[in-house]
Amino acid sequence: MTLALIPHAYASVVIAGTRVIVNAEDREATIKLSNEGKSPALTQAWLDTGDAAAPPAGIDVPFTVTPPIARIDPGKAQTLRIHYTGEPLSADKESVFWLSVLEIPPKPTAEEMDANKLQLAFRSRIKLFFRPAGLQGDAGEAPARIAWRIVKSDHGLALEASNPTAYHVSFSSMELLDGAHSATNEAGGMVAPGKTTTFPLAGKVDPGKATTIRYQAINDHGGPIDGKASPGLPAITR
Repeated sequence: MTLALIPHAYASVVIAGTRVIVNAEDREATIKLSNEGKSPALTQAWLDTGDAAAPPAGIDVPFTVTPPIARIDPGKAQTLRIHYTGEPLSADKESVFWLSVLEIPPKPTAEEMDANKLQLAFRSRIKLFFRPAGLQGDAGEAPARIAWRIVKSDHGLALEASNPTAYHVSFSSMELLDGAHSATNEAGGMVAPGKTTTFPLAGKVDPGKATTIRYQAINDHGGPIDGKASPGLPAITR
């Protein structure tokens, strides 16, 4: 039996950040792409409204991305400029979009084709937040204003997070503690303004004794915000 081993593959083009903030006053934002590989890379960039499978040509968003297609040589960088084109968006809360960057590898040489070299196109996708002027509160303080409660689901306990703020709040992880045990969610997720999101937990705790929630949120720069909270209402059945 012959085994074909494929080494780990990594994207050469790196996005300098995990989110983009477009302030209404500025109407645009920039983000840098860097080619950390050894070969030139062709990149295509576009925005979508949440459907990762939507083809770029059929997406209608109130932004332009320039340049939409760019060649980046090894060790070089390219700055993307994202401009708000002015179509109406919510004025009392943030809107969220997603920026995709597709890295297309160069055409293989004859030697590489003879060696059966596998080429992959990598796509990176990060959030873009449009932030209207005059929103109440501060984005950095929004995680602390989340209202939590413990709920029961078909798969065990979960944490229900309600967001009363005008900002999207993203969590990388959360943990529920009852003093002796803990249950965690390592996948994280996002809670939109005025919405509620349920996060399933892995582990066993006594919901009647659980008094502490520890979480790690993500700030505008992609850094962590560590915080603690207390569940508000007792556990309920969903």
